[in-house]
Amino acid sequence: MGRKNDAVKIACENRKARHEYFIHEVFEAGLVLQGTEVKSLRAGKANLKDSYAEIKGQEVFVQHMHISPYEQGNIFNHDPLRPRKLLMHKVEILKLFGKTREKGFTLIPLKIYFKRGKAKLALALASGKHTYDKRQDLAKKAAQRDIDRAMKERQKY
Repeated sequence: MGRKNDAVKIACENRKARHEYFIHEVFEAGLVLQGTEVKSLRAGKANLKDSYAEIKGQEVFVQHMHISPYEQGNIFNHDPLRPRKLLMHKVEILKLFGKTREKGFTLIPLKIYFKRGKAKLALALASGKHTYDKRQDLAKKAAQRDIDRAMKERQKY
């Protein structure tokens, strides 16, 4: 049985990530945030567009994640682009460290969401797509859309 707070509320999503990268594996990480950052996230004032994660020592940090300053935050506001620490198990960090040393792998944030009141980040182990891969994906989506449209038209009669 789920509790009342088990609902997941998405605060921000990186929609271009699945278009730009092949997603191999997804990890869930907690975010270390300051007070007004949480309020900005709950208001949906975040951007993951050019963000990435890197491993320093045995810790993971997300870089270039923009969380807008909270309007009512006055002197307690934060730097919008500061590096933010991610909370993960040591085994997961070591696995990611090994994988990112391989050629072509990088860590890309997919979305930020709230789970049981805590801010979480979906972190993907990804490799970049070439232009022809992106074109193939777009062609597949267009073909599937046409098939779905034709099936829907056929079901009307």
